[in-house]
Amino acid sequence: MDRMRQAVFSSLGPAIEGAVFVDLFAGSGSYGLEAVSRGAASGTFVEQDRKALACLKLNLTAVCKSAGRDSAQFRVVSADAFNWRPAQDVQASLLFVDPPYRLIEANSGRLFAAFDALLSRAVGARVVFEMPAELELQHAGWSIVKRLGGGGAGSAVVCVYARSGG
Repeated sequence: MDRMRQAVFSSLGPAIEGAVFVDLFAGSGSYGLEAVSRGAASGTFVEQDRKALACLKLNLTAVCKSAGRDSAQFRVVSADAFNWRPAQDVQASLLFVDPPYRLIEANSGRLFAAFDALLSRAVGARVVFEMPAELELQHAGWSIVKRLGGGGAGSAVVCVYARSGG
């Protein structure tokens, strides 16, 4: 997964620098923390599990200190990622989505609706979605611009989505 995550960030390249991100189902924060270390301007981590939240907060403090970043630019929110909406328009240019795999198929419509609500309309805005390799989620209004990883059943892929035509 670390190698695949590195490939994802290499493919995103300069889109990370100065980006505003939301990391849904953040867990320990690996996607968002990589964005922090690569120069994202600000971001929000959304996680519901208490143990994961405690780990995430420690990780965020350590990454910000190591990267010489102000941790005040990044928020950790305890919430159900399916239902969370920011108090004000976040205007994120990047969404990182890594839900429990067992929940993806049954909730894909809800997820894509959330993407629309959370992602800015700016050209170049992207959703980075980790899922089982055997899934191929298509949703009206969204296109896969990149698919990374996948080595058969039981492995993971990362699909990078953009609004169709964007």
